[in-house]
Amino acid sequence: MKKVTVFVLASVTGLASVSAQGLYTLEDEVEQSIPVKWTVGANVIWDNNFNPTVVAGPGLEEEAWSFNPYVAVSFTNISPQTTIDLFARLGVNYYLEDSALPGASDTTANARLGVNLTHRFTERLVFTSQNYAAYEMEPEYSRGISAPRSGSDPYTFWSSDNSFGFRWTERVGSFTGLESNQFLGSSDVSSRNSWSIYHQMRYQLTQRTVLTGQYKHTQWSGGASDSTNRFITAGLEHSLDQTSVFSFNTGAQFREVDGGESTTSPFLESALNSKLNTRFSVRGFVRYSIEDFDTIRGAGLAQYEYNDQSVLRLGLNGDYEVMPRLALFGGVDYITTSFDKGLRVSGAGPLTDEGASENIMNLYIGLRAKVTDNLTSECSINQTYSASDFSSNDYDRLRLSIGMNCSF
Repeated sequence: MKKVTVFVLASVTGLASVSAQGLYTLEDEVEQSIPVKWTVGANVIWDNNFNPTVVAGPGLEEEAWSFNPYVAVSFTNISPQTTIDLFARLGVNYYLEDSALPGASDTTANARLGVNLTHRFTERLVFTSQNYAAYEMEPEYSRGISAPRSGSDPYTFWSSDNSFGFRWTERVGSFTGLESNQFLGSSDVSSRNSWSIYHQMRYQLTQRTVLTGQYKHTQWSGGASDSTNRFITAGLEHSLDQTSVFSFNTGAQFREVDGGESTTSPFLESALNSKLNTRFSVRGFVRYSIEDFDTIRGAGLAQYEYNDQSVLRLGLNGDYEVMPRLALFGGVDYITTSFDKGLRVSGAGPLTDEGASENIMNLYIGLRAKVTDNLTSECSINQTYSASDFSSNDYDRLRLSIGMNCSF
């Protein structure tokens, strides 16, 4: 009975963290306490287009060197009833030369904070809380927050997912939760916030497989029109082996926009986390849905709000240990977006707009070397391609980074 209890409850905790911790994340609860770990480091970065949204004039395709010092802390504490997992990082991006772009700052702060809590009231009842916050310049592709770089100012994002899980029988369990998200972009129209309630039923088919069915109700508000989204989905979570976990969830998304049209769309999300052997591990995800971020875009002399913004997100990354102190890492994120049912909200132009598209590919590869037990060096190459019908998001960008950090 104990194995069934742990699988039904712990595996849904991992699934809940997909929302709070990123699309890649799919893993069980941590199993041991980890003492406080501090990391202090710095990176030197060369950027060949650090104002990519500029389409003409000062700042166009401007190159820059920057210096990025940071400090981070993490720890995990496990008691018989409660698990707390925390990570925090604070850094500064300092550009060594002033930008020609008016109003651009040569110094921007960046920060991330993650706090996860699991509390077991009884063998049957568990509470989980997954929380994440970020203040930074770049969009985080693997979190599904946004797709393009928007402006020259940082964005703020936070997410909180809190739920109660209950095991009804040896094979049947459920999770009921409340989720909230807030995105503060570089402009009023890009800022959005939401709240969701959801209920998921779970059935343990085998020792390795759990079947799921879920209903989720989401309300969006902010710079764009308010909207209501309802998701009815079914899926499964399967342990391929002791080091590989796979999840799949699909169904329908019913969307209503204030002042716009109602739509029905397929919904799909899947994630994989696998350690192929002692040296090689891979993670991947796919998600297709109608999204509420960045729904207002400029086309010509007008701005349009697109009530049907269909987004497909794909991601894959991996780590390979070349030798005990040297590792190779890399990955790719691909986002393709279709914009339809556009209604003009300002400016001069046609009242409606249909058929715009945007494709973003971000690739990176790097080396990580363990100089000593506490000292690590790292270098990486990051290339972003953005092909967009919106001129401010049509760009290429290359970044080279080298850095070192010390943990204690």
